[in-house]
Order: sequence, then C-alpha cells, then structure tokens
Amino acid sequence: MNAITENKPATAPAKNRRRLPTELSILLVLIGIGLVFELFGWIVRDQSFLMNSQRLVLMILQVSIIGLLAIGVTQVIITTGIDLSSGSVLALSAMIAASLAQTSDFSRAVFPSLTDLPVWIPVAMGLGVGLLAGAINGSIIAVTGIPPFIATLGMMVSARGLARYYTEGQPVSMLSDSYTAIGHGAMPVIIFLVVAVIFHIALRYTKYGKYTYAIGGNMQAARTSGINVKRHLIIVYSIAGLLAGLAGVVASARAASGQAGMGMSYELDAIAAAVIGGTSLTGGVGRITGTVIGALILGVMASGFTFVGVDAYIQDIIKGLIIVVAVVIDQYRNKRKLKR
Repeated sequence: MNAITENKPATAPAKNRRRLPTELSILLVLIGIGLVFELFGWIVRDQSFLMNSQRLVLMILQVSIIGLLAIGVTQVIITTGIDLSSGSVLALSAMIAASLAQTSDFSRAVFPSLTDLPVWIPVAMGLGVGLLAGAINGSIIAVTGIPPFIATLGMMVSARGLARYYTEGQPVSMLSDSYTAIGHGAMPVIIFLVVAVIFHIALRYTKYGKYTYAIGGNMQAARTSGINVKRHLIIVYSIAGLLAGLAGVVASARAASGQAGMGMSYELDAIAAAVIGGTSLTGGVGRITGTVIGALILGVMASGFTFVGVDAYIQDIIKGLIIVVAVVIDQYRNKRKLKR
C-alpha cells in the first residue's frame, strides 16, 4: 500500500506537463517558414529572402488587408459560424467608397454632382455598406436559423453582383489625394494593428468577448445563462461586415481605384489565417494574436513561393493543403480535450 502511495506523485507530473501556448507554437512555425525560404533563396537564386526590405513591405501591406478580414472572420468562427461574403463585401464597399472619392477632374465620374466630397463621406459610406451587409448576414442567421454557410454564400454572390452592377463592371479611378492617402505608406499596416489591438482587448477583457466565447462553447447554455444569442450574433456578423468595409476602403485607397474584382477569394485567405492561427472551426476557441500570426504565415508563404519561382496555381494547391492540415490538427486537439 505504501509503495502505491509513493508512486502517485511520480506519475502526476507526467499528466500535467505544460505545453507551449498556441500562439508561441504558431510563431515558431512562422519563423521556421521564413528561414526555409531564406535557405531556398540562397540555393535557388543566390539572394536573401528576409533581408529585402521592399519585398517585406509589400508582403506586410498585402497581409494588412487580409488581416482586417481575418479579424472579423475569427470572431464569427468563434461563435461556430462562418463568413464567406467578406471578399465580396470588400469589393462592394470599395466601389461605393471610391465612387464618392472621385475628383471633379474626372469626366466619367459615376455621380458627377458628388465629386470633391470631404474624405470622411466616402470612408463612412464604405464602412456603412460593410456594416449593413454584415447586419443582414447576422439577422438572417439569427432570425431564420439557416446555416451561416448558406446565408453568407448568398451574400457573397449578391455583393459581388452589386459591385459589378454599380458601375456596369467599369473601374472607378481618379480618386482624391486625401482618400488615397489612407492606402499610402505604412497607413494600412497601422490601421490593421490598431484594429487587431482593439479586438484583442474586446475579446479578452470585455463582456462582448465573454458572450462570444460562451455562444461558441455552448449556445444552449449561453441562452440559459441569459445571453441574448440572436442579438449578439447580429453584432458579431455586423462587426465582420464593418471590417470588410474598412478593408475595402483601404484596398481601394491603396490601388487608387475601385474594381468589382477586388477581394476575389480573400474570404478563403481570411478563414485560412484564422484557422492556421488556432481558431477552432467547432467554436469557442480563438485569439486575435493567433490570427495575426496566421495572416503573416500566409503572407510569407505567398511572397516566398513567388520569390523561389513556384507557379501561382501550385501555390493555391499548397494553400489548400495547408488549410486541410490545419483543420485536421484542430480536430485532433478537440479529440484530445474530450479524452481528458
């Protein structure tokens, strides 16, 4: 009996071994991917991948737009939802915002009487379009109970169609300097980081975050505890739409034009960034810090593959495989938690 008692403390530490935090593990993966491309760069092209400042700046600028979408999508996925419409909402917001940011020097302005407006008007309209699209998504899901996949798929198709119909497929250009300044220099990165900090704090330290995780963990228990689940879902999807609208404003300002084809497949990149960053598709788990690192991983991979000369189609295949592997790892983690 004494021997059994003496052996118990020896086995306890093995069960309670501390593992690396998810974000730290993902960060190590990011560093590893960067070093692999650095090695390939010297082998294949006799050039440095990480020490090229121009390449890194372009990569981070692209990541900032995907990252804005991913922050919104992360919150949706935490509630066990999904948002397939973010790329199309980005395009619609970009078209409408750009059309109101045109200068009177451009004779083909969509609305000639609405040129040379103060910059806050096109920005507000772009954000408003995104907010409205997100609110529609959330309302349909909360009120009718249809799967988020179907509701947001419908919005994806409709928003893209509206973006094309708005100017009959023509791009909107000749935007004011005050508007394009939003996309110049480090401004997109600053906007992305500020938004990331805001929603990291919101999810971790506010009632909004507690409700979001509670709904994703157990929706029925959340209702029983007094949470207005329908209202909160509408808020979450509205925020995702708002961030898609913001991404549309930043993208059109950076490109100095609005185009209906903007944001094509960006929703998949946003979902991939969230999942790679540790957000569970089963809901209740996810952090903005992980999503930011996930977006950086996608950016490094896209830039790295281009750097070493991998075909764009092959890049899509690899990206798809990475998404599948990330989901498999997520399912494996969930099974391990259930066994404990």
